[in-house]
Amino acid sequence: MEMYTPEVMISEEEIALRIEALGQAITRDFDGEELVVICVLKGAFIFCSDLIKKINRPMTLEFISLSSYGEGTQSSGNVRLDMDITCNVEGKNVLIVEDIVDTGLTIKTLMAMLALRGPKDVRLASLLYKPSKLKHKVKIDYLGFEIEDKFVIGYGLDYAGRYRELPYIGVLNAGN
Repeated sequence: MEMYTPEVMISEEEIALRIEALGQAITRDFDGEELVVICVLKGAFIFCSDLIKKINRPMTLEFISLSSYGEGTQSSGNVRLDMDITCNVEGKNVLIVEDIVDTGLTIKTLMAMLALRGPKDVRLASLLYKPSKLKHKVKIDYLGFEIEDKFVIGYGLDYAGRYRELPYIGVLNAGN
């Protein structure tokens, strides 16, 4: 497989500062409340890990895996549930932690699935948002960064399973 040298779009330091602010906002908004945090695998795992350390609320952590990309750089238009959460969210505050909202299809599908389970409240924290790609209206309650339409990797985001380990958000193939 060809190796790429990604151009840094959002630095490790910028990410850390923004996550600190998001954690404070979530802590404030759920004052006195418990949370069920649902991390959308695989892309959001690093963001979720860093974010929950900054939320000063009692919480449980769940994982869900949905996919619409496969091995490519374009959404397939179909969302597949690969792994579901294991807890009952009825009457509970839910915080979905997502890596990126672009078309909005995956998160819209997940929100509809969760709504059927009767949670008290569902909010969304997304590290990244590409408004130019949005096809399905989605409310992002806690946003890290709005970005232009470039295929990004790093900090949990991948290209064909690679580059998740980069400590920053980079642009795939920017300088190649």
